[in-house]
Amino acid sequence: MENRMIENRMAGSQSLAPVRIAAVLIILSLTIYGLILLRSILVPLAFSVLFAILLYPLCKRLEGWRFSRIWAILVCIMVALVLVGLLMTFISAQVMSFSEILPQLTERTNQLLASMQVWVENTFNLERTRQLPMLRTSVIEWARNHSTFFTTTLTATTATLGTIALLPLFIFFFLLYRDFFTTFFHKAFSPTPVGEVNGVLRKIRQALKNYVSGLGLVILIVAVLNTVGLLLLGIDYAFFFGALGALLTIIPYVGIFIGALLPILMALVTKDSAWYAAGVAGIFFLVQMLEGNFITPNVVGSKVSINPL
Repeated sequence: MENRMIENRMAGSQSLAPVRIAAVLIILSLTIYGLILLRSILVPLAFSVLFAILLYPLCKRLEGWRFSRIWAILVCIMVALVLVGLLMTFISAQVMSFSEILPQLTERTNQLLASMQVWVENTFNLERTRQLPMLRTSVIEWARNHSTFFTTTLTATTATLGTIALLPLFIFFFLLYRDFFTTFFHKAFSPTPVGEVNGVLRKIRQALKNYVSGLGLVILIVAVLNTVGLLLLGIDYAFFFGALGALLTIIPYVGIFIGALLPILMALVTKDSAWYAAGVAGIFFLVQMLEGNFITPNVVGSKVSINPL
């Protein structure tokens, strides 16, 4: 009798196994779908938590100097905004200084276009008078076919700017009510001793700090590689271009290519051969491959104890 009861229970559990698997898959799918729907809220909140944790030591130090919590948080946010503002001012000033070479850039561009027209005429037997109308028609057709892309990009850019504007507000409230979040974790994991919960929270803060320090080290390595490559090619403002390209690696995939645009233009203006511009593009592409497949996985992975794979 007992054996039969055990067999019935095993058969019943086996029959319920597909139902449980299906339920888990449905819950997982709904969770992922919900995260996708809420990404416009969750992404800025995640960045706010990151920056709040980075500013927490300074805020705590100011509170130890008899600052009230509100004033300490405001000072931290102001310091962060000033640092970002100084960085943007420096970059803008450097970029504006390139306005002096605009006439040379225009002249050089006209020369390259003339050379290209001669090459097209000799290679494809296409007269110059027909080249520009065909090019204009192709550009208009391409823009018409990709109008949705431009609209999506503009919408995404506007949303990103709005999110950035809200970050200081989110950071302020995360730092202001940090005690409530700690209490929430204590209650959520009430069976676990308070000391263990605090230890995990400290490890989380340390992991985030290590991630940021690893990212900073990656930027430094990429800046050195960019600068050395530009110096070997003899490109002017190599140190600035190298550092700017490294900073833009924060933008995945496309950032370093945006950073390569200015040195490519400088190479076109200051060098007699267009091969220098191709060399700049090759250097930035090579550094991008090294950064994405070797430098970041190993440096950041070692900082946060994650396997590079």
